[in-house]
Amino acid sequence: MSNTNYKVKNIALAAQGLLKIEWAESRMPVLMKLREEACKTQPLKGMRIAGCLHVTKETAVLVRTLKAAGAELAWSGCNPLSTQDDIAAALASDGVSIFAWHGMNRDEFYWAIERTLDLKPTLTLDDGADLIFTVHSKHKDMAKDIIGGTEETTTGVHRLRAMARDGALFYPVIAINDAETKWDFDNVYGTGQSSIDGIIRATNVLLGGKVFVVAGFGHCGRGCAMRAKGMGARVVVTEVKPTAALKAVLEGYEVMKMDDAAKIGDIFITATGMKDIIVKRHFDSMKDGAIVSNTGHYDCEINLEELKGVSRKMREVRPNNEEYTMPNGNRIYVLAQGRLVNLAAAEGHPSEVMDMSFANQFLGMTRLAREGRSLKPAVYDIDPAQDQEIAMIKLRSIGMSLDKLTPEQVKYADDYSSGT
Repeated sequence: MSNTNYKVKNIALAAQGLLKIEWAESRMPVLMKLREEACKTQPLKGMRIAGCLHVTKETAVLVRTLKAAGAELAWSGCNPLSTQDDIAAALASDGVSIFAWHGMNRDEFYWAIERTLDLKPTLTLDDGADLIFTVHSKHKDMAKDIIGGTEETTTGVHRLRAMARDGALFYPVIAINDAETKWDFDNVYGTGQSSIDGIIRATNVLLGGKVFVVAGFGHCGRGCAMRAKGMGARVVVTEVKPTAALKAVLEGYEVMKMDDAAKIGDIFITATGMKDIIVKRHFDSMKDGAIVSNTGHYDCEINLEELKGVSRKMREVRPNNEEYTMPNGNRIYVLAQGRLVNLAAAEGHPSEVMDMSFANQFLGMTRLAREGRSLKPAVYDIDPAQDQEIAMIKLRSIGMSLDKLTPEQVKYADDYSSGT
């Protein structure tokens, strides 16, 4: 359903979506506190923000906060399968120009991004950098009027830093992903819980006793391994980085090559940000009933084209669960078409953890509105003081308190003459 201002699956779902948004707001005290202040100060008045980020109830809280701060908005989803149609409808009914629906094809996905650029944005907000890449490749003339942007995820930040090194970045971008209150919380605890949630919703299998293979032991992989272990799985990690592999070993996990893990794994999840992690030779050696999923940003970590090329047949056996029958009769189950299992097969990260990530997004937008014109085209980190402020607000909201160093202790920390 569409008009000139939006295109969503079904605007009649708005009331249902609104209830979910209100629930999320009750679980996101940091962002709600920032909204309360921004309603008075209007730090984004006059800003036009194009956003490309998963359309979930948590994202809706961010969108409403940006709007309350004075911004004009246009939005698209950053993944074809992650949009929640009732949330998109609720935002459309609230006057947001949104172009997103679950199950978009590739052409529709990029069409929606183009529609957000009709706003002629002064700021961009990204998860995966597809919006920024579209500006830089197709609308270079538009970049001169863009003050700056933010980027939510590891893969996007990595690629933007590569652009900056090559002198190919046209405007400043703040690396939201690299904030401690994002990286060490959203990526670990959010990805861990929501990815397990997606696997269980798509399969309803028992994790206890299963061999659970995690490809990549970065923050996201560590979260998945931790939660799978907590549910009784035997966790195997595959890695290319020696220090990451060693951390996995010292946390009690087995580490081996994917060639070996493919033979024994019951459940696989990729969390690397790299393509071709699971390929034909791995599928060929998997046991009957193996479950394969991905929680990295793009769907190329599992080479589905190679799987389709060797399988005898494919059918959908449950929502977000496709069964491929191999030439030897073994069945392999691919979840969420190889896309983000936590968003395509579940609801994404819990509101409580996205509260901090999206507080960083909001503060990144206000910083750019305030300072962006004076910043050179580069990738910028979050101020560490902002991390501590967000964490402190979060702690207070759940009734926790901290000790405070005395003046003598502060002095002692820097006193190199005190000796032993």
